[in-house]
Amino acid sequence: MPRMLSICLTVLAVYSAVIALIPPLRRGLSGLTEFVDSWLFPIAPNLAYAAFTALLAGALARRKRIAWRLVMVLLGISLALSIAGVLVLLYVPGGTVEGSKTTLAETAFSLVVVTLLLVLMLWSRQEFYARVQPASARKAVLTLVGLLAVSFVVGFLLVTAFSGTLPAHRRAVWTLSHTLGGVFDVPHPGHPPSWVSFLIGLMSAIALITAFAVLFRSQRAKAVLAPEDEERIRQLLGERDSLAYFATRRDRSAIFSPSGKAAVSYRVVNGVSLAGGDPVGDPEAWEHAIRAWTDQAAAYGWTPAAIGASEEGARAYQRGGLKVLELGDEAVIDVAAFTLTGREMRGVRQAVNRVERAGYTLRVRRHHELNPEEMRTIIGRAEAWRDTETERGFSMALGRLGDPRDGRCVLVEARKADGDEAALLSFVPWGATGLSLDLMRRDRNAENGLMEFMVAGLVEAARGLGVDRISLNFAVFRSAFEEGARLGAGPVIRAWRRLLLFLSRWWQLESLYRANVKYRPEWVPRFLAYGDTRDLVKVGIASAVAEGFLRPPSLPQLLRRGVT
Repeated sequence: MPRMLSICLTVLAVYSAVIALIPPLRRGLSGLTEFVDSWLFPIAPNLAYAAFTALLAGALARRKRIAWRLVMVLLGISLALSIAGVLVLLYVPGGTVEGSKTTLAETAFSLVVVTLLLVLMLWSRQEFYARVQPASARKAVLTLVGLLAVSFVVGFLLVTAFSGTLPAHRRAVWTLSHTLGGVFDVPHPGHPPSWVSFLIGLMSAIALITAFAVLFRSQRAKAVLAPEDEERIRQLLGERDSLAYFATRRDRSAIFSPSGKAAVSYRVVNGVSLAGGDPVGDPEAWEHAIRAWTDQAAAYGWTPAAIGASEEGARAYQRGGLKVLELGDEAVIDVAAFTLTGREMRGVRQAVNRVERAGYTLRVRRHHELNPEEMRTIIGRAEAWRDTETERGFSMALGRLGDPRDGRCVLVEARKADGDEAALLSFVPWGATGLSLDLMRRDRNAENGLMEFMVAGLVEAARGLGVDRISLNFAVFRSAFEEGARLGAGPVIRAWRRLLLFLSRWWQLESLYRANVKYRPEWVPRFLAYGDTRDLVKVGIASAVAEGFLRPPSLPQLLRRGVT
């Protein structure tokens, strides 16, 4: 039912926008418009109303209870008008009113149709269970009222300046009618130029879109890990998952199992409740934590998904009702087995020797060993060397270099011959004996091969730190690059590899694979868990936004671009 209603309202929204933008089409389809408006559902050739209907369709698709209530209100208004029309026409001779094209039979038919729609909506009310944040409705109403007031004032000034054939005493009523999307069809003796109507409709559409964005927002800005939840998460961290420490990110939220022995760390992005890695805590309690998380997602109409799950975590998500797709592989170095000798390590060995000959030195320390001034310098260099406007990372990044609570993190510094900083790596703890890469920064003018020099140096120092495994970057679709390049590879895998190579022009797909494969690591598969196949695109976009690879522009940004 929600999907069917969403499709119907989407069609109405497109139709309303088209007839609003194309006057000849509006006149040619006036009969159809009148039929739909009179017998089925309110419709108006207005951009604001089109925006309202489209947003309502999206909310219905997400099973929002408040959207169901809005539809019920609209149908209730139609029902009241139909009942009033029938009562009036019953007392008119011939069942018609002078000047009106609507007959008693047509009004009665409309009453029957609207009544059936209301019954159908009431029958399916249990399917619309998704809630919104308690404060969202109040903020949305205030936003809508404020922006519509601005639209009315600006529109009234436009109508006053360019009134056309509209009499002065009708300007306020005409402006109010068009500001509200033409829902209340009031006849007017004259009208201003069509572009005035278009601008008022556009301003009201922006007001509606903004208000609905507030009402149905994904809670991205509210995703804050409370200090007490962070402490509980830290107590649940174990040895299993190299991504577990990233569950302490403070721009995530956490939901715990009833026993408190496990938790899912997530952030809601564009309507997707996106978990990062495996649940933390006792694997015996993972199932209960996952159920609490998916129940919460269902209650708010969010799409559940988990990115970067291990094989064990993916099985747990699968038992929780999600589908699983292999996403790529994580490169893990076994410290005891790592060596620079041998033909396969020749490239890394040569890079290390070249950097050493250039006079570079390496220093490896725990974060708590740095004094405040040293840490401020490191943070400044990391910020200066960042090559993107926003910090990237969600599933494999911490995003808070230098925080006092992260004293067990490990910093790897490379210095030039003159003592100046050249590059840095920061690793978070992976249990008691592991490290997981968090941050990688380097001076663009530094010697080539610097990363190989730093990784090899870290492995050498790891033995003194009590570290026996190091997790490096995650290579998306690693097997496709490897298998597609083999002799005799099939046409499908070769085509898939060529597509990935093409996409690597914009995203670091092949480069991440190449950057890791040189160390001959153990490849540990990572998975994507998702609810429904048709949600994969939505989940992919949300993942790209969370990881920082995609940054949808906000309304103020779009307006600024339009001005400039």
